[in-house]
Amino acid sequence: MFPARRLTARNGGGVPLALSLRALLLALAGLGGCGPAPTLAGLDLDSIRLPPGFHIGLYAAEVPNARSLALGERGTLFVGTRTDGRVLALRDGDGDGRAEARWTLARDLDMPNGVAFHAGSLYVAESGRVLRFDRIEDRLDDPPPPVTVAELPAYRHHGWRELAVGPDGKLYIAMGAPCNVCEPDELGSIWRLNLDGTGREIYARGVRNSVGLAWHPETRELWFTDNGRDWLGDDSPPDELNRASAAGQHFGFPYCHGGDLPDPELGTAHPCGEFVPPVQRLGAHVASLGLLFLTGEELPAAYRGQVLIAEHGSWNRSTPVGYRISLVRLAGNQAVAYEPFATGWLNRDGSAWGRPVDLLQLPDGSLLVSDDRAEAIYRIHYRSPRSGTRSPAGPAVE
Repeated sequence: MFPARRLTARNGGGVPLALSLRALLLALAGLGGCGPAPTLAGLDLDSIRLPPGFHIGLYAAEVPNARSLALGERGTLFVGTRTDGRVLALRDGDGDGRAEARWTLARDLDMPNGVAFHAGSLYVAESGRVLRFDRIEDRLDDPPPPVTVAELPAYRHHGWRELAVGPDGKLYIAMGAPCNVCEPDELGSIWRLNLDGTGREIYARGVRNSVGLAWHPETRELWFTDNGRDWLGDDSPPDELNRASAAGQHFGFPYCHGGDLPDPELGTAHPCGEFVPPVQRLGAHVASLGLLFLTGEELPAAYRGQVLIAEHGSWNRSTPVGYRISLVRLAGNQAVAYEPFATGWLNRDGSAWGRPVDLLQLPDGSLLVSDDRAEAIYRIHYRSPRSGTRSPAGPAVE
């Protein structure tokens, strides 16, 4: 249905993490463990504000256009990109909270934003297809030729894909609407496929542009973020945190935004009451991307089971917003609070030195955060202020 395209390059050359002079100075500065956060040019972790007990450090620097994250069975971190065209692998071999090794698994791909790891294989979503790299953690030094799992319609506007493997063992792909607002037919939705690319179905409709998929750790229901349309003012419409309790639900786009705001162009076609409202209305234009359900006994009870969202930041609002990690507190399936968790990437003058993209929780309970502007991956861990204990992989840079 859609023409195949040739993979122009893939080659890792698994080598120790190549450190430029700037990154080498950073690594040397961190050998002492604690102490003031060293800074790369334009990267100031001292400015990041977190709740008491949480600390941020640098997991990896100079990771161009770092976007979606996925974790392998052996601790390999896979990193997708949107504009760089590469898929990378990083590894923290000694457990000190910093990646020491890096591999390039593929080059010259078309917006390989989405990455997912399942049963030994790495799945990568380009704009126009899904690739699979088998036994990838055995082949980091010599990546295998990828298998094309599925062909997708390729386009530029919202054409970068979020990809995940659900608890049902199937692929979920967010297919953004190719427009600001339009009636996008099969796009503006979340697709579900078998791992071999067969059995395609539309799992959720009315989803303008989701770049964050996660499953509730207890109910196994799909939750996702969605970016609201542009050009309705600084404060409208909201971004959304949504919950899909079953397949086949419609979440409103393009007819209704935020659960109760009819679209001024298309809203007369269907009333808002026909659609599933969001669990939480997020800030307008914050560009909500990756989301994560916090789990693990390492964290305070007040944070377990709650939702973190990476807010990439506005691009056309008169006063910038977002550029932070937000927290949505839940009581069951109901949101009861929406508040900041990590702030400081947005300067007082409206400029921003970083833009959080994706979130991933490691087995030790610490969090990884990708940043495509600062070209970095951060590690956030919790250390009890009372006991002085810390997550097993001790602090990165504090």
